[in-house]
Amino acid sequence: MQPTDEPTSASRATGEDREIETLAEFDEVSGRGALAGCRVQAVDLTERTATLKAAHVAGTVFLGCPMSEDAAAKVRASGALVFPPVPGLPFNPYRGLLYTPDDLFAGLAGGGYDATPDAHAYDWFQRTKADGDVFSSMLRAIHDDSISDALDELLAGAGVVGVMGGHAMARGTQEYAGAARLGRALARAGFTVATGGGPGAMEAANLGAYAAVFADGMLEEALEILAKAPSFTPSVTEWARAAFAVRERWPSGGASVGIPTWFYGHEPPNAFASHLAKYFANATREDGLLARSNSGVVFLPGAAGTVQEVFDNTTPNYYESRGEPTPMVLVDRAHWTEHLPVWPLLQSLARGRSMESRIALVDRVEDAPAKLDSLLSAGGYAPEPAPGHTPGHTAGHTPGHPWARGSSSPASTS
Repeated sequence: MQPTDEPTSASRATGEDREIETLAEFDEVSGRGALAGCRVQAVDLTERTATLKAAHVAGTVFLGCPMSEDAAAKVRASGALVFPPVPGLPFNPYRGLLYTPDDLFAGLAGGGYDATPDAHAYDWFQRTKADGDVFSSMLRAIHDDSISDALDELLAGAGVVGVMGGHAMARGTQEYAGAARLGRALARAGFTVATGGGPGAMEAANLGAYAAVFADGMLEEALEILAKAPSFTPSVTEWARAAFAVRERWPSGGASVGIPTWFYGHEPPNAFASHLAKYFANATREDGLLARSNSGVVFLPGAAGTVQEVFDNTTPNYYESRGEPTPMVLVDRAHWTEHLPVWPLLQSLARGRSMESRIALVDRVEDAPAKLDSLLSAGGYAPEPAPGHTPGHTAGHTPGHPWARGSSSPASTS
């Protein structure tokens, strides 16, 4: 199943801790006189002064919501807490929804990557990450907690498969094309593809999920277009523009999730993940990505970062601290047994434990979806569809997996 674009009123919990994250939702709730006790996140209320003055808002918390001074004074006097927007920031620490590629790459067409919110947020992080200012660190923490909250809401009920791999995998290579076909196969099988949200193998898997709703030939054409800008170095601008050219030619692709970080600012986010949970704290990002991959993780060849992710995922599987171990599929026998001999150590750790039957090593990336499916079937896994998702065919292919789902949330287009 695929993630939805944003939580709906029907799917959100009611009561005093209810979160309101869009203006439409604010209007719906306020129209029912039910604002008391709500949490309103980053909703522009400058045109709702009359509504705010008339509303019952005891216990309501407004987080980063622009509003008139009169409205702010009135709701405070009526028992609400108001945390005003923080001026001069290139990001909103209270944001209620995940980023889209259009959010992070706004201004790319006219001013290049340096003009984008993504670049501005990275510059702010570089200036403040070591300045010892508790205010800056608090803003980063609030932002990252808001992102985690939005990510949890998005993925509620989803069967998530993580795809891990190196950022150095270049467009135009067989390895990149293989990772893209992997993402497409997983998405067509009904899984939500989640990656680290950056370039290389991460972008390829998100691209594959984006391509899943089109006929097979679309991916091959997209790969040719992208190969003209093989890497984000030396020019992030040209690399990103090539991706947006693909999105413009084939709009409304399949949904997937990317979880990048400004900690590695030299790695820009990719434009094919429809939902981007971008963090300042890399540790929070890495643990969160693996913890949410509840239907398993596929590890493509990578270096130190991917090796770390293998064992970050191994630890909770070993101790079963998150419940039953989830599948781990390593791709490329030579890489994981000779170049970086992770597989023998993983086998030794798993021996005699529940996770022993949940790990696998395959020679080719094409073998990974079937191996993952067999590990899931052996473990009795069957992800439940989230509300609003029904079985169905996706344009351009015939689903061969019993959990197949059509995409119900088109990615944002440029």
